[in-house]
Amino acid sequence: MNEKKDFFDQVYQVVRLIPHGRVTSYGAIAKYLGAAKSSRVVGYAMNASHTMDDIPAHRVVNRNGLLTGKMHFETPNAMQNALEAEGIKVEKDQIKNFNKIFWDPSIELSL
Repeated sequence: MNEKKDFFDQVYQVVRLIPHGRVTSYGAIAKYLGAAKSSRVVGYAMNASHTMDDIPAHRVVNRNGLLTGKMHFETPNAMQNALEAEGIKVEKDQIKNFNKIFWDPSIELSL
């Protein structure tokens, strides 16, 4: 259980670094943390983070820019609303210009 908590804490540290108006994916976080096949566990961490005000979980989406975690927010539109409040355009649960606003921790945090 402690390993899971430690991994979740590492995920949260990365998610806190995602800049306003940018998004990343579950897989990009897992890869950055050296656990490339653990994107699902990153998703579990995001689901568990909704009681923490300092985790911008809305900025984490799937590898295609889909809002696959939206059902874990307090309302069906909360994730989309939070993204749009940051200037991110979403249409049919898909982030527009996903490649342009994608934040890759493996690149951004190695600079």
